[in-house]
Amino acid sequence: MKIGFIGLGMMGNPMAHLLAQAGHALAVMDLNAATAARFAAEHAGATAVTELKDFGDAEVVITMLPDSNAVEAVVLGSADKPGLLSILKKGATLIDMSSAEPMRSRKLAQTLQDKGLQYLDAPVSGGVKRAVDGTLAIMVGGDAAVLAQCEPVLKTLGKNVTHVGQHGAGHAMKALNNYVSAAGLLATVEALHAGQAFGLDPEIMVAVLNSSTGKNNTTENKVKQFMLSGAYNSGFSLALMAKDLGIAMGLGKSVGFDMPLGDEVLQIWRDANEAFGKGADHTEMYRYFQTLKQ
Repeated sequence: MKIGFIGLGMMGNPMAHLLAQAGHALAVMDLNAATAARFAAEHAGATAVTELKDFGDAEVVITMLPDSNAVEAVVLGSADKPGLLSILKKGATLIDMSSAEPMRSRKLAQTLQDKGLQYLDAPVSGGVKRAVDGTLAIMVGGDAAVLAQCEPVLKTLGKNVTHVGQHGAGHAMKALNNYVSAAGLLATVEALHAGQAFGLDPEIMVAVLNSSTGKNNTTENKVKQFMLSGAYNSGFSLALMAKDLGIAMGLGKSVGFDMPLGDEVLQIWRDANEAFGKGADHTEMYRYFQTLKQ
């Protein structure tokens, strides 16, 4: 299949690698042209492109970008720079695997459909490690028939591909998943710091939590690996978690559902993001709680 891939960041690069490895004719593009050129040089059958018009013959284009603004810039383009909307051939499919805003994704889907193009929102969960080994969880919004066409591509990237509803549902599910994950992380680091203040060994605490009802993704996959080790390099930024939480809370407001706990969780993540700044890993929330007790 002729596939375009836009966005070769920490997640996008290993995902595009799996597609190239699977034998697809892959055209790649990144804001940093050198990154795309390096990828193409390392993967037989892959080409680096610098203009969106070079995706004109793609059957599928995958976007793995920071947010809805970036996705819309690529898809809708501008007066002097055409976007994918006017470049892709009829019947082509855009698969947006970014973390984007559900309501904007719904609108974008309709705009694409009006031009004879297909759309799926298919964000992922699992982090860099699962992007590398192709075991991501992929939550898909869009028409079931379009998903059926694209499922072989998605199953190259993820172990669990779940159709969660119509357009925008994938992005809604991703934001809500990250809210639950972020809330669990806060509860975990609060408990660890309170326990240490009492005199408990955090290593023992993690072992007990993982054999008890407090077990969660943070206790299993983040505390020892990235927090207690001092590594703070899980590959997912604190800023991105704060952004996803903002999307989740915005979703609640858009459907008229109050999320008081979510509002508190979002504020803590925003405060930590402001304290640590650009580039901080989300596991540095553990260190942020250390500063609160000083």
